[in-house]
Parts: sequence; C-alpha cells; structure tokens
Amino acid sequence: MNVYLATAIAAYLYVVAPGPAFLALFTLAASKGRGAGAWFICGHLVGDITWGAMAFAAIIGANRIGPTLFEILGFGCGAYLIYLGGKAVLARKDAGTPAVGSRRPLIAGMAFGLTNPKSYPVAVAMFTAIAAPFAHQLTFADAPKLILAAFAGFLAGDLTLIFAAGLPAVRRFFLRHGVMVTRIVGTLFIAFGAKSIYDAAGGALRRA
Repeated sequence: MNVYLATAIAAYLYVVAPGPAFLALFTLAASKGRGAGAWFICGHLVGDITWGAMAFAAIIGANRIGPTLFEILGFGCGAYLIYLGGKAVLARKDAGTPAVGSRRPLIAGMAFGLTNPKSYPVAVAMFTAIAAPFAHQLTFADAPKLILAAFAGFLAGDLTLIFAAGLPAVRRFFLRHGVMVTRIVGTLFIAFGAKSIYDAAGGALRRA
C-alpha cells in the first residue's frame, strides 16, 4: 500500500466516523430529503479539505503557523457551536424543530465544516495513524498529490453518507425521534464548543 492509497483510506474513515456533522447530516436528510443532505455535505467538504491540508502541513513538519491562530479559532469555533447547540437543545416538537442547515444547507455545511473544532486534531490523528510509515518520505512537493488523494477519500466518504442518510428506514428513524436526536446533537455541539474554548484558554494561559 503506497502513501496515496493510505491517505485516501484515512480521509474516507475521517468522513464516515460518527460525530456532530454525521448526526447533523442524517437529521437534515430525514427532514428535508437526500438533496438537502447532499448540499450540506458538499459545503462541509470545504472544511474537510482545509483542515486536511493543515494536517498534512503538520505531518510533513512545516507547520510554523504557531498556536495563537489556533487559540483564536478555538474560541470562535467554540462559541459558534455552543450557539447552534443551544438552539437545538431548546427546540420544541410543536415548533417544527428545524434541523441544522434546513434553510441554506450549502452555506450551513461550509460554515460547520470550517468551524468544527475537532476537525484539525482528528485529521492529524487519522492521517498520522495511517500515513505515519511514509512520513519520512514526504516533502512539500508531495502535498498536491496528497491533497488530491485525500479529496478522493473525502468524496467517497461523502457519497457513502449521502446514500445511507437517504435510505427510507434511516429517514423514518430520524423523523420519528427527530426532537430527541436534535437535542442530542445540540448537547454534543455544546460539549464540543465548551471543550474547544477550554483548550484554547488553557493554551493561552500556559503561554502567558
């Protein structure tokens, strides 16, 4: 297995691993259909590629951006997820319980993908775990091919999720338990947001 195949596999696993975006996609597809879910995941792909590219930079050893940018991102991402989570937790059945991204799924998916605080550390962990044996061979000249391989894996993962989210049995489950699922998703958003802010604050205090 070469480094590009390993990268594609890591990207696929990164996408299909359950998390807040996974639940948000399935909830949206249940209420608005597979098309809305597809637009959401297409927007989310922008974030996947962005964080994946930054993960490659760290793996190759060229990550000299410094901690301050990531701490700022941590605060902003955390606040955004807490806001979304609060709305979801307070959703009521008689109010229609709008799913995250129900109005503008493409924009919502893009925003969610770019502001998800778990994306960078999970991407680094996933790509490192699978591509580590090849890390010593990598240089910046390999970056375009690595990103292309990751894109293929991301796309395959997205297609898998879109197919699964549109299955009648899956949609029935999410529609039947929509309020409960939405509140669970909201609670996860709040937890991830709080963790992001906690980590960012801890890093800033240690450097102070």
